Amino acid sequence: MPPRGHGALARVTARLSSYGRLIRIDRPIGTLLLLWPTLWALWISAAGHPDSRIFLVFVVGVFLMRSAGCAMNDYADRNIDPHVTRTRDRPLPRGEIHPLEALAVAALLGLVAFLLVLQLNTLTVLLSVIGGFMAASYPFLKRVTSLPQLYLGAAFGWAVPMSFAAQTGAVPLSGWLLFLAVLLWAVAYDTMYAMVDRQDDLRVGVKSTAILFGRWDRAAIAICHGGALSLLWAVGGLEQLGAWYAGGLLAAGALAVWQQVLIRGRDPQRCFAAFLNNNAFGLAIFLGVMLDYSLITS
Repeated sequence: MPPRGHGALARVTARLSSYGRLIRIDRPIGTLLLLWPTLWALWISAAGHPDSRIFLVFVVGVFLMRSAGCAMNDYADRNIDPHVTRTRDRPLPRGEIHPLEALAVAALLGLVAFLLVLQLNTLTVLLSVIGGFMAASYPFLKRVTSLPQLYLGAAFGWAVPMSFAAQTGAVPLSGWLLFLAVLLWAVAYDTMYAMVDRQDDLRVGVKSTAILFGRWDRAAIAICHGGALSLLWAVGGLEQLGAWYAGGLLAAGALAVWQQVLIRGRDPQRCFAAFLNNNAFGLAIFLGVMLDYSLITS
C-alpha cells in the first residue's frame, strides 16, 4: 500500500497540471504572438535600446495577461468547449477545475500584471486599464458579433501603445500605425485559427470571421496580411529603418504566401499549421528591427 503522503502529492501534482493546461503552459504560441509585437514596439520606441526595467515588466506582463486571458476564455466557453473537438479535453470540460477556480486564476494573474504596470508612468497605467478590459471581455464577443477576431487584434495590439507610452511618455503616429498593423495581422492569423473550428462553431452557434468571410476567407486573410505589411513599411519610413528591416518584412511576406498555400484546401490541420507559422512571421519582423538598430549603432 503506497504511503499516505504519496496520494496527496499525486493530487497536488494533478491539480497543478490542470492549472498549467488552463493557462496554456503547454501551448506557448499565444504568448509568442502577443510577445512579438510588444518587442517590435519596445525596440522601435527606444531606438533599439529598451530600458531593462520596462523590458522586464512587459515580458512578464505578456505571459501573465495571456495566461489570465486563457483562464477567462475557458470560463466564458465552459458550456461550448465540450461540444468542440479541439477544446473538449480542456480542464473545465473534463471537470478537473471548477469554473470559479478559473475566474480566480484569471483575476489573480491580472492583478499581478497590474501591480507590475504600476511601476511605470501614469499614461501606461491608464492604457493598461483599457487593455485589461479588452482582455477580460474578448471571450464573450463571439456570442454577439461575427468580428471577435477584430477585437482580439485590438487586445493583442494594445501592448504597442503601452510600450511607446512606457518608453517615451507619449504615443506617436508610428505607434498607432504599428498598433493597426498588429490588429490586421491578428485578424489574419486568428481567422486561420477559427477555420480549424468552423464546422463545430456553426453547429454550436459561435460566431467568427471564418464563418463571416465564408469562401472569401483566404482573400480576407491576404488583404489583412497585405495591410499589416504596408503599415509596417510605413512605420519603417517614419522611424528611418533600413535594409535589415526591409528584409524582415520581405521574409514575413514570404511566410504569409506560404500560409496561403497551407490553407488552400481549408483542411483543419493545415489551417492550424498556418496559424502556428505566424510565430515565424512575428520573429522575422523582430529580427529585422533588432538587426537594423544594431547595424546603426555598431
